[in-house]
Amino acid sequence: MSNPLLLRNVRPLEGEAQDVLIRDGHISRVGPSLEAPEARVVDGRGGILLPGLVDAHTHLDKTHWGQPWHRHSAGPTIAERIANEREVRRQLGYSPAEQSANQVRQAIAMGTTHIRTHVDIDTDVGLAHLEGVLATRERFRDALTMQIVAFPQSGLLVRPGTKELMAEAMRAGADLVGGIDPSSMDRDPVGHLDSIFALAEQQGRGVDIHLHEPGMLGAFALELIAERTAALGMQGRVTVSHAFCLGMVDDAYLEQLTRLLLDNRIAIMTHGPGHIEFPPVRRLLDAGVTLCCGSDGIRDSWGPYGNADMLERAMLVGFRSGFRHDEDLEHTLDIVTQGGATVMEAEAYGVAPGCRADLAVVAGETRVEAMMNRAPRIAVIKHGRLVAADGDCLIRD
Repeated sequence: MSNPLLLRNVRPLEGEAQDVLIRDGHISRVGPSLEAPEARVVDGRGGILLPGLVDAHTHLDKTHWGQPWHRHSAGPTIAERIANEREVRRQLGYSPAEQSANQVRQAIAMGTTHIRTHVDIDTDVGLAHLEGVLATRERFRDALTMQIVAFPQSGLLVRPGTKELMAEAMRAGADLVGGIDPSSMDRDPVGHLDSIFALAEQQGRGVDIHLHEPGMLGAFALELIAERTAALGMQGRVTVSHAFCLGMVDDAYLEQLTRLLLDNRIAIMTHGPGHIEFPPVRRLLDAGVTLCCGSDGIRDSWGPYGNADMLERAMLVGFRSGFRHDEDLEHTLDIVTQGGATVMEAEAYGVAPGCRADLAVVAGETRVEAMMNRAPRIAVIKHGRLVAADGDCLIRD
């Protein structure tokens, strides 16, 4: 168990200044002028107390964060980017363990306490990327909660042997079964989805599938995903990442798809992409669909963007959604906190007594101001332990 920690002068969700006493990794008491002589004291400096930020979609095995700058040369299509990534990977020879550790340190410094990462599984790299990320998960297990999605980036059926590797990945420690664009990647949407849902059922795991496919093609895939979710009783255990198609269909079809998402408790991940239609955040939230958010790729061979800051990501989702009012922008903060925690099934998540002490203290008068400023993280706490302070990850090798 971690030693007691007394977090002084913080404002839970921008409320009145309070002290927070943490014992055995949980919030024990919240109130003014608490005393606990045996506790380590951390000065929150009047910052806003948030539950730890959740990056519910990233690719730890791909990042170049912490490495020398690499000029980007990827083409515009997914196939071109995958091929370019293979070539860059051969040229640079980075270690997935080192790559993932670099991004994890940055994420912790930025206030993230939970990450869901997709990790490439294919016949070119085998399980090497998974093994590297598993090592990072173990290395940072006291500072970060990590879920790993076995991800057939290059396709499942078009590369014979990938299905078998995916099953091996689940046995080796991956938490969820991934998939990608069942029509355009494998050109067999029924076969692709039957395969990943069968594996998920066999292993008793959830599914998180990349769906970049546009318009009616993507909407058709969503219908197939919902059918399998219902047939296998996997409600609440399926996430569709990106789902650009939801921003491309007419209102009547969007309403139909939204009902399928609600009936099957399918969550949607959006990262607020900069050049393409994306899910209508306001309409989905109003309907009650669970939304989460992620960094996606961070400074990798696919693109130069990203810094693992989920406050910045929340701002980008709000910007792309045309949000201006504080009450709307507060919803984007909910997406990078409670929404992600719901998808990752984080227990006892929050800032109230009894909750797990997975917390971030950020400077600012209000949550929205902190988001707009991408304010400094004064302190980050995981399992009741101080893991970052003033933008510096305290977990050393």
